[in-house]
Amino acid sequence: MNQIVSKILMYGDMPQDSILMQLSGICADLREHKQTKEELTKRVFREVKRLLIVATDYGFDKNLWHDYLTFLLITNENPFSITCEKTGAHEGSVNDFAKSDFKAFKELFDYDFRWLEQELGIDCFTKLSNYKAIGKPELMYNKNVSEKVRALSDRLAAASDQEQFFTDVTGFYKAYGVGMFGLNKAFRISQDETGRNIVFHPINNMDKVMLDDLIGYEIQKKKLVDNTRAFVEGRKANNVLLFGDSGTGKSTSIKAIVNEFYDRGLRMIEIYKHQFQDLSNVIAQIKNRNYRFIIYMDDLSFEEFEIEYKFLKAVIEGGVETKPENVLIYATSNRRHIIKETWNDRDDIKIENGMHQSDTMEEKLSLVNRFGVTINYSKPSQKEYFHIVIGLARRAGLTMSDDELRMEANRWELSHGGISGRTAQQFVNYLLGCE
Repeated sequence: MNQIVSKILMYGDMPQDSILMQLSGICADLREHKQTKEELTKRVFREVKRLLIVATDYGFDKNLWHDYLTFLLITNENPFSITCEKTGAHEGSVNDFAKSDFKAFKELFDYDFRWLEQELGIDCFTKLSNYKAIGKPELMYNKNVSEKVRALSDRLAAASDQEQFFTDVTGFYKAYGVGMFGLNKAFRISQDETGRNIVFHPINNMDKVMLDDLIGYEIQKKKLVDNTRAFVEGRKANNVLLFGDSGTGKSTSIKAIVNEFYDRGLRMIEIYKHQFQDLSNVIAQIKNRNYRFIIYMDDLSFEEFEIEYKFLKAVIEGGVETKPENVLIYATSNRRHIIKETWNDRDDIKIENGMHQSDTMEEKLSLVNRFGVTINYSKPSQKEYFHIVIGLARRAGLTMSDDELRMEANRWELSHGGISGRTAQQFVNYLLGCE
């Protein structure tokens, strides 16, 4: 195996502690008698366990070795794979290097582990090639990733040569992308151990809500959809601020938008207020990718002593570097103007030609003015609240009459935070729990 792995060029920058590199080293050490069979068996079992962990995380099934190799191919971001993501495969010298790598991967797909099993007296690889997951794997992994990996794995296993391998892999890159951005909808960020680089973390348990699940607010949803559709189609679009009362569906609408347009290349990166200083670095890493990114800021607000909003202002509009066309900022806030205002802000008011101007107030309002679309999610009326309750109840299969639902929903909201869509959902959850 080590002789095959040594031929890999474009995809050869795998960490030495990866499963493939470790197994390759084990095979080399076994042939050269560098360790006892007991020590090598222990190393093999360690890598098999790691492979089982990956299989559980992503729901691999049947042939775990094939699925693992496929996972390596579709998550390896190199100049060839990223170019294929953006433009597809084209004629060029780099294709020769890629096909050479795919020939090696084809050999790895067909690799016969029986000699290793016979030498060490084990049969784990035979079992891995005919693996059956137990339980409910959809509860344990990102189903979206699993389905893509397993479908491509089956095609690559059946490929007749590296040419077919090349066609299948590059076709996948063009259709879905490469790396974490190709496989996941949403991400959070953190800094690495040095504090200088940004690390993206996929959010695998994102709410599967769709816009139709949000009852009411049709005008608001239409504004959001129209702006997002223009964005994913490559037309001009605006940053969006969703503001209004709590529990009215602002955050739910953003999540639903990502679910609606994911198949058209939309991705979301969630950023918290204390991370605004990293915004420029985040944008630098995503501006050349073949996706449309929404940078999402939930419950955005600033107290008068907080100055992080200045980082946001510079990124949205006003900095020297122009915000790339594949990035928009969507934020939610309970405050219309985001930054807390006080009466002291009016101390510097000047009157010129009958106009009242305050530099402090202008400074604070300048952030919200950088959002081209502002959408108001106000608290529903009593009638709208009952409409939401009844709609959610019927969707959940509850058989209570409308009058009973209204009466009980009225009692519920009096002691549970007042009228809102969130209160309506909590009430329906309560009824479902009582059944």
